[in-house]
Amino acid sequence: MTETPPPRRARAEIDLGALRANVRTLRARVAPHAQVMAVVKADAYGHGAVRCARAALDAGAAWLGTATPHEALALRAAGITDVPVLCWLWTPGDPWAEGIEAGLDMTVSGMWALREVAEAARETGRRARIQLKADTGLGRNGCQPADWPELVGEALKAEKDGHVTVTGLWSHFACADEPGHPSIASQLDVFRTMLDYAEKAGVRPEVRHIANSPATLTLPETHFDLVRPGIAMYGVSPSPELGTPADFGLRPVMTLKASVALVKQVPAGHGVSYGHHYVTERETRLGLVPVGYADGIPRHASGRGPVLVGGRVRRVAGRVAMDQFVVDLDGDTVEPGTEAVLFGPGDHGEPTAQDWAEAADTIAYEIVTRIGARVPRVYVNG
Repeated sequence: MTETPPPRRARAEIDLGALRANVRTLRARVAPHAQVMAVVKADAYGHGAVRCARAALDAGAAWLGTATPHEALALRAAGITDVPVLCWLWTPGDPWAEGIEAGLDMTVSGMWALREVAEAARETGRRARIQLKADTGLGRNGCQPADWPELVGEALKAEKDGHVTVTGLWSHFACADEPGHPSIASQLDVFRTMLDYAEKAGVRPEVRHIANSPATLTLPETHFDLVRPGIAMYGVSPSPELGTPADFGLRPVMTLKASVALVKQVPAGHGVSYGHHYVTERETRLGLVPVGYADGIPRHASGRGPVLVGGRVRRVAGRVAMDQFVVDLDGDTVEPGTEAVLFGPGDHGEPTAQDWAEAADTIAYEIVTRIGARVPRVYVNG
């Protein structure tokens, strides 16, 4: 069988071998009794949820995690049926019945959600697997400590009535990526108090968990029964302050490439791209890279985004447009079709996702996650 050649305009190469190695590295950092949940929300942070989920499971992940129920149901539809999947971002009217039938673990953060999932369980005639989420200080989803006794009590009544099984108790850190932040210890204390209340009331969870990527890497006291690495699984550091991917034995999974579409000679004083925010200082060659903000290249990196072209790192010249941007080749001879590497592991001098994050005043999470569907994913080392 002849394989389809990689797309020439642009492609995101996804190294599944690196992803498997990262999962094994993360597993080695946690206590033997703690399981690893591979978080594959947002299409696996832009890497492709189904392929990455399978690779993570091959490497020893025991759970999968998604944000929305539709993401979780898509995993089940793809044939991933024999592993627990937790989804946590539910809104009123979401497909609770389908989630029950698919055997999903569904997060309940308040009474409205408990009522909806219990009603769906009555309609389907099947118990719902639910996990109660505690707001220990992040201030987003989750049940406030003052409301926890009511939620726990009503969940136990629903469990006694045969409508639900409480499979987990969990929370999420606000500042685990900031070493020494006082909220870390505070949240952990609140979480332990809320766990103690629920367990004394009669909840018998399969798993208790609070550790995200930074906590998995640096806070072993937070690992409990399960850790939830997300960005770390894809070989991106959750915070430069914590360390580089290499410091943790991780390797970036995504390499973003494009092919130079046009090279042309222009005179000194020539404006480049919208607004002429870049004007050539001398006669030079310009190279056109055929990706733009419609592909997820951040417009905020205009004038600063680094690209490896022709053996040298160039900077975006002028504004990033919807479909393209320009680099100044500074007189170098580069042919159309030459590979332009926007980011990757950095092994060959190419920029990294962190370099682009700094150029766009954002975080590396956003750089990889925002790469759009117009950029094909090409899987290697599968």
